[in-house]
Amino acid sequence: MGMVVHGRASSSNVQAVMWGLAELGLSADRRDVGGRFGGNDTAEYLAMHPMGLVPVLQHGDVTMFESAAILRYLVEHHDPEGRLATTPRGQSWAEWAKATLCGAFTLPIFWAFYRTPEDQRDMSAVHDALRRFEDLAGIAMAERGGGPFMAGARLSLPDIWVGHVLYRYFTLDLPRQPPGSLERYYAALVELPGYREHVMVDYSELKGRHAF
Repeated sequence: MGMVVHGRASSSNVQAVMWGLAELGLSADRRDVGGRFGGNDTAEYLAMHPMGLVPVLQHGDVTMFESAAILRYLVEHHDPEGRLATTPRGQSWAEWAKATLCGAFTLPIFWAFYRTPEDQRDMSAVHDALRRFEDLAGIAMAERGGGPFMAGARLSLPDIWVGHVLYRYFTLDLPRQPPGSLERYYAALVELPGYREHVMVDYSELKGRHAF
């Protein structure tokens, strides 16, 4: 059985997994689940992911949920060339980016602004969250040193978590004040075919919709 990823293309966590697969040179059959496609509340799906969320990875007798766990599995078991391999310090940055940097963007900015109906938005809170996210992104960029990516010259696992929210950050209609280093980092990401295919995805179906 080849790899199967269950989850809609507009899910940022699905995007992270699909981008990671692309960078590893692996293919997967992505199946639309969740959102307008539904299918994530069936008994069969809940047996794979009891919370009914996306993504889910199936590969042979392996069934996994949670995007960070899936990516660690892929790097540990399906990356013989070390394409996304990282150091212990890099693992720390990957965990920090998933928990802290992405957490500072997804709910307080993307959900509070884009996925909230306009008449219900607290724009003062959104702007405060935007400044905090940019401060955190600046901390991550300081780790890069002189290279284009988090580990220097090559892409590694931390970049998936730092980078996968940046397409939305740079395309939302908000008064951004990104560090110059973040703009240069993003420019390097958009040159990657896997990033363009799996992360730079239209998300307009999510606008003003908490429940999707």
